[in-house]
Amino acid sequence: MLYNHYCDIIRKHYERFGFVPLRTPLVERVETLTSKGGEAKEIYGLRRLMASEELVDESKLALRFDHTVPLARFVVQNSGTLTFPFRRYSMGPVFRGERPQDGRYRQFDQIDIDIIGRETLPLLCDAEVVAVIASVFQELSFGDFVIRINNRKIFQGMFEDAGIDKEQLNSAMRAVDKIEKIGKEKVIDELVEIGMTSEKAQNITKIMGSSGTTDELLDMLRNMDMGELFAAGVKDLTEVVQNVRALGVDEGDFHVDLSIARGLDYYTGTVYETRLVAHPEIGSICSGGRYEELTEVFGGKKFPGVGISIGLSRLFGKLLKTGIIKGEKHTTAQVLVLQLDKQFMMDYLGIAAELRKSGVNTEVYPEQKKFDKQMKFANKKGFETVVIMGEDEVAAGTVIIKDMASRKQKTVARQDILRCISA
Repeated sequence: MLYNHYCDIIRKHYERFGFVPLRTPLVERVETLTSKGGEAKEIYGLRRLMASEELVDESKLALRFDHTVPLARFVVQNSGTLTFPFRRYSMGPVFRGERPQDGRYRQFDQIDIDIIGRETLPLLCDAEVVAVIASVFQELSFGDFVIRINNRKIFQGMFEDAGIDKEQLNSAMRAVDKIEKIGKEKVIDELVEIGMTSEKAQNITKIMGSSGTTDELLDMLRNMDMGELFAAGVKDLTEVVQNVRALGVDEGDFHVDLSIARGLDYYTGTVYETRLVAHPEIGSICSGGRYEELTEVFGGKKFPGVGISIGLSRLFGKLLKTGIIKGEKHTTAQVLVLQLDKQFMMDYLGIAAELRKSGVNTEVYPEQKKFDKQMKFANKKGFETVVIMGEDEVAAGTVIIKDMASRKQKTVARQDILRCISA
């Protein structure tokens, strides 16, 4: 129930910023998924167990690994009927070729937002995404968080300045994206193997490790000369930061971090990663970025976009394990009506019907059992309130209402039950 509650919070904040729900198919063509960002070893193919020759085309189908690539196909196919900028959110399962282990699943839920433009998309949208993330995690109350922001053009400019050509660009980007996982020295080794000099590789990792306030880091970047693409990335990053501040995002909730690269090939500009301050070991709890060319593989016009994804399934398990959140209730009902004597079953059902009509989720214990057993059931499932009515209460026209958190109970007139139990 707690999981669904978090989904509802995220949905509420997405809609507060004008995003509309959209569902795309679980199944896509293989070339759609591999065209931008998808690695074949992580994509699950789809086929019938008893496939006949005429169904051979089904080998070209696969399960989606994220919501963004299917969105790109949808936008291109429906561009004539969509109003741009197009804002959508998507909540649902994705599939990855993972070895199941703690925090890594073959199937897990992602909850995404994306803003798609036609031909152009203002950088204001990149800043709005930061504002959405901040709004969501403030209400989720998992603890202090920081949204780390960078721009991939800065990396691309550094790579060009270091002599890396376009064919090697994605390999270099994937190398620097692993710096927190494999360490600075191994990243330098990978960059040298790609074709960069050791001196240039060391300089790039030094820049990635730079510390300071957001304004100090931006000033440092503006004083560097690494070509036009690098300068364009710094300019874009500066504008995004200015807009984030104008949107009222707390200064402590975001920070420029020059180590953020994001490994997926389709990111071209702003990139984000969000971490819990007190629990960096959990890793990124929300990530994403801008993509300018994701739709080009489907032909037609250019539809640049920016978005983020919250992998709630993975995050939820980690939050439980670290104790940031506690075990959830096992019922959607607030009230349990006990059955102390089956001859009064009509009274129990009448109470439940009355509470439900007033918007109070209510469950009736289905059979007459010992009082202690029914109370144990109430505790285990996490009911907030228990209604108790035995022979004495029926005769007196009263009920006993017990608050399960405080363990306090009170006797009230039967007709006052609604006043004492609010939705």
